[in-house]
Amino acid sequence: MPNLGRKEQVIILIIMAVVLYLAGYQFASRANTGVELVNSQSSDSMRTGKEETEIQVHVDGAVEKPDVYHLPAGSRVHDALKLAVPTQDADLSMLNLAAPLKDGQKLPIPSKAEQQASEQRPNQMDNVPSQGVALKASKPLTPTVAQGTGLVNINTAGPQELDSLPGIGPALAERIIQHREANGPFQCTEDLKNVSGIGDKKFEDLQHRITLQ
Repeated sequence: MPNLGRKEQVIILIIMAVVLYLAGYQFASRANTGVELVNSQSSDSMRTGKEETEIQVHVDGAVEKPDVYHLPAGSRVHDALKLAVPTQDADLSMLNLAAPLKDGQKLPIPSKAEQQASEQRPNQMDNVPSQGVALKASKPLTPTVAQGTGLVNINTAGPQELDSLPGIGPALAERIIQHREANGPFQCTEDLKNVSGIGDKKFEDLQHRITLQ
């Protein structure tokens, strides 16, 4: 800077120093932002990975160790039963042991006594006297059904409607509703077998009485 005075040279040097400082600050800020973004994405990935590899299932009913169990994602009903230990009265024939479990699912294990009581429940039509005086039924003899089909909609039916199906007592009707609330509407009628207490035999007895519409 031979043609500039000392004052002008000092001013130019100050300006250059400020420019270099601002450039360095901006570069450092971008670098820190990149590191924070990478760390954030890494943390999110770790959390997501953990969520996808573990589920929690509440097992109760006819088991020796009712509790909330932490299981690997993709576990089946039989995996939960190994931990909860079914009692001698547990009716495992009513369960689909290969059914997949979902996070937050409740798995009530039915007992043989409960199933026998459900199957032996007397038909309400047998309680109607023949003398011409009709007794008031505790629930409607004709349930709310899909219009024009005579079928019970398992996605909308309440306890009384479900209880009217063959082999479905009050306890099993409540489990159907709990399963529906926890897992969403049934996608096909065979999904009903995922409900604890409904096996292949019971499903065969009632499949002609149910619908999704």
